[in-house]
Amino acid sequence: MLSENANYFTKENLDEYLKELGKEYRRINGKNMPAEIILIGGAAIIANYGFRDMTTDVDAIIRAAFSMKEAINSVGDKFNLPNGWLNADFMKTNSYSPKLDQYSVIYKRFSNVLNVRTVSAEYLIAMKLCSGRKYKNDLSDIIGILYEHEKRGVPLTMEAIDRAVCNLYGGWDIIPKDSVSFIKNIMKNGNLKKAFDSVKAEEKQSKDLLAQFEKDNPKAVNTENANTILETLKRRKKQERGR
Repeated sequence: MLSENANYFTKENLDEYLKELGKEYRRINGKNMPAEIILIGGAAIIANYGFRDMTTDVDAIIRAAFSMKEAINSVGDKFNLPNGWLNADFMKTNSYSPKLDQYSVIYKRFSNVLNVRTVSAEYLIAMKLCSGRKYKNDLSDIIGILYEHEKRGVPLTMEAIDRAVCNLYGGWDIIPKDSVSFIKNIMKNGNLKKAFDSVKAEEKQSKDLLAQFEKDNPKAVNTENANTILETLKRRKKQERGR
């Protein structure tokens, strides 16, 4: 569950792969069969921001002819990428909403047939809050987005985030309580740079704890129980330090 892909996607090589995907899709389908991809998660982060250098997978909403799968596999073969390097598995998770199409913005167009879009900032934050994985980059990504917009002179407000959550999910009921507390504290306390560094370090520690647990207990961890297991491991570690 926690195993990482050996391939790292950066803004530069992601654009290269998408450009090649557009060419391959057009080669298969011709110029009159358009396709659309909406990048979400880490791919949307690296496409729009500079605080993350890479992501290990490319999650997307894919609107295209069935032959898009062939085009994806062809590009994967050309660049020695893993099967499913571009996938829509995210659509099976709680953070997916069919309304995401409405709140995406144009990123780039390739080969005049492939439109690539990304999710707007406050909607990315809403999705990261819904996911709320403490062992991934969800929380540091939220702070990173807030910090970059602050530096750009267009800070995001709690009102904008609230609107995004309500538009995507109909309200905050679907958002984990820890995520709700997290965003309230971050928006209240400020000093986003310090908060980013602190949360990033905590995420690494959490990932390491879970990785060791999974090594000792193969297949015991999944997305539903990971945060609960992590909290138990942290309490245990704290008790051991107090002895």
